[in-house]
Amino acid sequence: MNTFRNPILPGFYPDPSICRVGEDYYMVTSTFEYFPGVPIFQSKDLVNWKQIGHVLDRPSQLNLDGTPTSRGIYAPTIRYHQGVFYMITTFVESAAGARRNFFVTATDPAGSWSDPYWLNEAPGIDPSLFFDDNGKAYYTGNRVPPAGQQYPKHMEIWLQELDLETKQLTGQKISLWDGALKQIHAQESPHLYKINGYYYLIIAEGGTGFTHSVTIARSENIAGPYENCKMNPILTHRHLGKEYGIVNVGHADIVETQNGEWWMVCLASRPYGGYYRNMGRETFLVPLQWEDGWPVVNPGKGIIEWEIARPNLPEMPWPTLPACDHFDSLVLEERWNFIRTPRGEFWSLTERPGHLRLRLKPEPMTKEVIRALSDAGSSIFPLPSGQRWNFHRKDRLKRQGLLRCKITISTTDSNAA
Repeated sequence: MNTFRNPILPGFYPDPSICRVGEDYYMVTSTFEYFPGVPIFQSKDLVNWKQIGHVLDRPSQLNLDGTPTSRGIYAPTIRYHQGVFYMITTFVESAAGARRNFFVTATDPAGSWSDPYWLNEAPGIDPSLFFDDNGKAYYTGNRVPPAGQQYPKHMEIWLQELDLETKQLTGQKISLWDGALKQIHAQESPHLYKINGYYYLIIAEGGTGFTHSVTIARSENIAGPYENCKMNPILTHRHLGKEYGIVNVGHADIVETQNGEWWMVCLASRPYGGYYRNMGRETFLVPLQWEDGWPVVNPGKGIIEWEIARPNLPEMPWPTLPACDHFDSLVLEERWNFIRTPRGEFWSLTERPGHLRLRLKPEPMTKEVIRALSDAGSSIFPLPSGQRWNFHRKDRLKRQGLLRCKITISTTDSNAA
């Protein structure tokens, strides 16, 4: 086929970040309060992706005990430098917004990855790493401007050098940019690139909802000043209305192929029945060309399309996962996740071969813990089509728990429009 269909990662795969190593592409996405954290995918053609593991797959890396819904791991970035993979992200630990930034490393992207290197002097969220051609490494993130916020949710992007030996920030924090539009809010998810002598800074603006967007600035000096692109935002769907088939477009990362093409991955949602978006935020792919020193996203169209001409790369499909998991293995497939870090032996694949056995846990519904069936159904997802559940209810208390359960579902229907 000469075209592909968006999204390339359907379902709960928000905040994509991508890098290329030789002829291989690697991508990570956010996982919030789910464990294991940060799935990592591999591709040869940017269209077909295979999950090769999770970056954060040990409790020593990720302790989600007590983490509220929609907190946890935010906006990972993946980069490769001199034989080492780096994944940097934010851990939002509480409903009050307490957060810490950290990175982990690996020589094999399939794992295992190191324990976290915490960056205690790094405020804000959505960090990224940039490795300059002079050998220096830099951290970028967002923060409240030192002079204070001029309007609600006003943020700025800042930069600081990262010492790869000590794994800590060094030198001064430098303010870079607070976005393209006046009174815009939630400037976040920065990524730096050096292309043809310019440093390009891509960020998200407008929040993660309907007004989400991608903007860009550039400078001949990494510390600025940064020149705003007059075409900003370079990608958004907010002008198309909430009934358009793809909404909430933003949070982008770009990559150059070995053939010299440029592509952008970003998040977006597919609404239905109005502005309902039960599929969450998914990963989309869109082409990018450079004109007069600035990127033009999907030239001639300027938006994400359902069907787009494929990258100029050999097509490399992976074996398709079956729609139904028969639990005939001794380990759970990569697509299953727990809500928060699992504690105790409340599930089994061996007690009843061909079944996943889950036991209710005694925690109350109001407690932010890992649960069996007392809060979010099995506390794991996705629920493949055709899955059957057998319940053994021994007393009234457990029957009440089952009545209050819900199932978290993630579909893999990439043809739905």
